[in-house]
Amino acid sequence: MRRRLYHLLMLAAALGGRVVSAQAQARADSATAQALRAVADGVLRDASFDFVDSATARHYAVPDTAPARARLRIASPYNDWRYWNGVLHLAMLRAADALHDERYRDFVRRNVAFAFDHAAYFAVRYAHEDRYAYPFAHRFGMEELDDYGAEGAGVIEVSAFDHDPRYRPYVDSAAAFVTTRQDRLPDGTLVRGRPRRFTLWADDLFMSVPFLARMGVLTGDRRYLDDAARQVINFHAHLFDARAGVIYHNWYSDGGGRPGVAFWSRANGWAMMAQVELLDRLPPDHPERDALLALFRRHVAGLARYQDTSGLWHQLLDRPDSYLETSATAMFTYAIARGVERGYLDASWAAVARRGWAGVLTRIRPDGQIEGTCAGTGVSDDLADYYGRPTPLNDVHGVGPVLLAGMEILRLAP
Repeated sequence: MRRRLYHLLMLAAALGGRVVSAQAQARADSATAQALRAVADGVLRDASFDFVDSATARHYAVPDTAPARARLRIASPYNDWRYWNGVLHLAMLRAADALHDERYRDFVRRNVAFAFDHAAYFAVRYAHEDRYAYPFAHRFGMEELDDYGAEGAGVIEVSAFDHDPRYRPYVDSAAAFVTTRQDRLPDGTLVRGRPRRFTLWADDLFMSVPFLARMGVLTGDRRYLDDAARQVINFHAHLFDARAGVIYHNWYSDGGGRPGVAFWSRANGWAMMAQVELLDRLPPDHPERDALLALFRRHVAGLARYQDTSGLWHQLLDRPDSYLETSATAMFTYAIARGVERGYLDASWAAVARRGWAGVLTRIRPDGQIEGTCAGTGVSDDLADYYGRPTPLNDVHGVGPVLLAGMEILRLAP
């Protein structure tokens, strides 16, 4: 069945979706919705909302009922407070609307509250431990954009319907940190202090821009949108390679500045999604809108060169001997499909998005588990590190992007 659907979707992509029969399109949409439900229901099934002692494997519903010596961790990765959970929250909220299922919205409401309910307990433990020795370190320790950017974007979305008084102070604190304390280059570009001081990570375009854009809408303060636009423009200036048509994973500011070595696919995916998130919220009269559209279109044109005949993209975009990777493909599919639907891209690009989704569907098991997602990856000057990154089954990095991609495919006009 999955193989037949794959061939149907590849045919639709090849034809631009224009002459596929209504019946065939309906079958494809039904299969897409079925796959999305399997993924989203898998999140509900596996999110346990409890803690486990790493030494004894005993579970606890609340951490303060565990012995003082217990080394607790969150039992399900879906309940953690990491950037990939922030993406998952945004995706599950959209799934609630697209699939008409309030259980997905309820999951996000409960999951955000879960972190706020229990972070204080671990903050006390964290005061005397290594930074990531206990759960929710990202919740109570803002040091890098990974700690709060995507998560903060999710909290803003949740606060629109769940007016918990704890949420706005958190959002304001995150906004203050990114505005006044996060490391930046002299031109205002957001950077990290590792692995070298200072290093620009392409990933951080998503860890900052969606949050900044939402803060601009939430507060009405255009400075947040201006900062988000500046990040996209500056990241492209430092990372984009005109010959390759895509961006490097990183750029080192020391020694006069130089890029890293890898056109890592998911780094490009983070950047693509960030650009769409900003364009969705940028006023039509913003002075940088045309420049941002040009950068987005240039990036899409470059990425299209590297799409495999399967519809997927490779772990290293320009290295066809690297493995085909799911999460980046989902990110590209989402960004391109949404770009077409919102008018940022010409309709002809829909074929690329549909082909990408056809590839992603081959990676979704009937139970909603997702194959082929690269595990978390730091920057490296050794390409072998990227070639060798593992792909754990259902790595959470891929779950949110797959949901976002599929829902955007459903929105594409046939």
